[in-house]
Amino acid sequence: MGRKILRRRIIRATLGGSSFVREEKLAGEEPLEIRFGSTAFTTSMRTPGDDFDLVAGVLHAEGIIARSEQLTAMRYCMGTDDEGNQTYNVIEAQLGFGAQPPDPSAARNVVTSSACGICGTNSIDEVRKKSSYELDPEAGRLELAVLLAMPDTLRDSQKLFSSTGGVHAAGLFSTTGELLILREDVGRHNAVDKVIGAALRDNRLPLSHTILQVSGRASFELVQKAAMAGIPVLSAVSAPSSLAVELADECGVTLAGFSRGNSINLYTHAQRILGTQ
Repeated sequence: MGRKILRRRIIRATLGGSSFVREEKLAGEEPLEIRFGSTAFTTSMRTPGDDFDLVAGVLHAEGIIARSEQLTAMRYCMGTDDEGNQTYNVIEAQLGFGAQPPDPSAARNVVTSSACGICGTNSIDEVRKKSSYELDPEAGRLELAVLLAMPDTLRDSQKLFSSTGGVHAAGLFSTTGELLILREDVGRHNAVDKVIGAALRDNRLPLSHTILQVSGRASFELVQKAAMAGIPVLSAVSAPSSLAVELADECGVTLAGFSRGNSINLYTHAQRILGTQ
């Protein structure tokens, strides 16, 4: 398998002080190509690990599958790198009954970077996927104190971040604050795809009574992924974008940002957060 952590000798330098050599741990980043048979669909930069969850999450976010039975099989297509080492950077996915295979013309024609989950799509309209689930305005209601505790719980569980300081995290929580699924990746959208993909493969969708907590900012694509999985509440430690707020309002997602310490900003559908009125 690819490596989540790599080690490299670096020079540690301080202003007005001495420099020294030490070994540093780096978060792994490698391409992952998703194929249907011999046809390539997309290539994404990711941190190796939980790759099948990532593929399931990507295909769900693209509207290709809605349930686990629509993804009948996944397997690595073996290959070697320039040094002859085995690589695991291509996965072939097999779709089942009810799946919506992509139009070949819709295949991503660029590599999606770890900073962007919608690069290569042709227009903003193409990204506004229709969710299979209706969001209940009453679903996902929770106490403000429970929501405010989630970033610390997430951070305390981030083993890869603790080692490298170079990855994002996404956590799926219950309304009582229990951490149900945690995934880390160099790309924040990848971390979310891995969480939703893991839930899909475990037949948990729709995620009607859960909260998605992310370690970075809340973008349009993260709101879209949450809505498509039936997640009623998305909380971020940083700011949302204007388009994220617009989409959350439209889709019925409670969007929260700047969740830090004892305060939080509620941008849309604040009725789900108890103790704020």
